[in-house]
Amino acid sequence: MPIRPENLARYPDNWPEISARIRFGRAASRCECSGQCGLEHPGGRCPALHGQPHPDTGSEVLLTTAHLNHTPEDVREEVLLAACQRCHLRIDHGHHKVTRSITRAARAAAAGQLGLLTETDLIRTEPPTPPCPPVPRKGPAVAQLPFPDPEIP
Repeated sequence: MPIRPENLARYPDNWPEISARIRFGRAASRCECSGQCGLEHPGGRCPALHGQPHPDTGSEVLLTTAHLNHTPEDVREEVLLAACQRCHLRIDHGHHKVTRSITRAARAAAAGQLGLLTETDLIRTEPPTPPCPPVPRKGPAVAQLPFPDPEIP
């Protein structure tokens, strides 16, 4: 997955070497996902191979290195996983939802939009308004159709 420019400084200078060691050394060019993405893979491990068509999507596999803890500064072997694009995106799905909402809120704030009210602002202090009485209906409750009843001979 491409590194966003604002996160580039969070990666160590030797990140390309670390990533290549995980993808092509430890993983031997095969996705290492064994269910971290939420899917059950045949044989227990995703069969996607770098540079080959993905067995499920048919698109060319570009093996990536996923941070299982979503912390680019942490490059310990146990938190890094060689993953195909499909597995990597599924692993990061929840993290992407959170960062997307933070980004949207930041953009809205920068544009001058006010944030949501705090919980204490939502407490009603005035008595509730009584409900309106039901309005009586005019005419018959059931519409009369001009067609003869099929049950009547």
